[in-house]
Amino acid sequence: MNILVCIKQVPGSNNVEVDPVTGTLKRSGVKSKMNPYDLYALEMALSLQEKIGGTVETLTMGPPQAKDIIVESVCMGAKRGFVLSDRNFAGADVLATAYTVSQGIRICGQYDLIICGKQTTDGDTAQVGAEVAEYLGYPNVSNVLSVDGMKDGVISLTASLDEEIVKMTVKTPCVISADGDINTPRLPSYKVKQAITEDAVTFLSMQDFSDKDAEHYGLHGSATQVERIFPPEKTKERRVLEGTAEEQTAAIFDLVCRQKLI
Repeated sequence: MNILVCIKQVPGSNNVEVDPVTGTLKRSGVKSKMNPYDLYALEMALSLQEKIGGTVETLTMGPPQAKDIIVESVCMGAKRGFVLSDRNFAGADVLATAYTVSQGIRICGQYDLIICGKQTTDGDTAQVGAEVAEYLGYPNVSNVLSVDGMKDGVISLTASLDEEIVKMTVKTPCVISADGDINTPRLPSYKVKQAITEDAVTFLSMQDFSDKDAEHYGLHGSATQVERIFPPEKTKERRVLEGTAEEQTAAIFDLVCRQKLI
């Protein structure tokens, strides 16, 4: 089975500035890491590879420094990875991101299974996986808890659908989104990192795609734009409530009501 895992580099801190003009995060100079939900997706792929064989590759979209998480994925067990990097991709919303990723997948290889993380900690839309599947014309299943097996081009899996857990089958090739906190991601191998060669990471730009129209990518290709975004205001205001347990409970309830928190 050939598996591709879509991963993303996200800010390592929630203290990130916002560009007032574009409404996007200022990522330059900010310490980054692999999106935590993508670690679960990668572990799912590597575990599946160990059970039934095949290869695992990774793909990310971002600036050149996004190479770091591809290297990390190789150190965890992936065969190689791809970085979709081009100035034309900057400022993409979820739709333009999904389109760019789908264009990249088309030239990276033939995959039986494409796995995405449930969501990212910066955008938090939880829509990229489903939209990539739509662009590729593949079936899609979200909130996948486990891939239980594969036979004759059909994958058996377990997924969470709000209030119930379901067993289902889906034909390959397909796209699934792994739920969060479903496994324990393995640690990268320092020994592998020391032996990584340059061909483990491949950079691709818009000029490598079949669609080279810049209007379809980045801000130009985005169907939505952020009108206003800002970090939450930090406050150190504190209140001490005194009285009996009943009196303190009533005071807390009155406070959250006045703050319109409930």
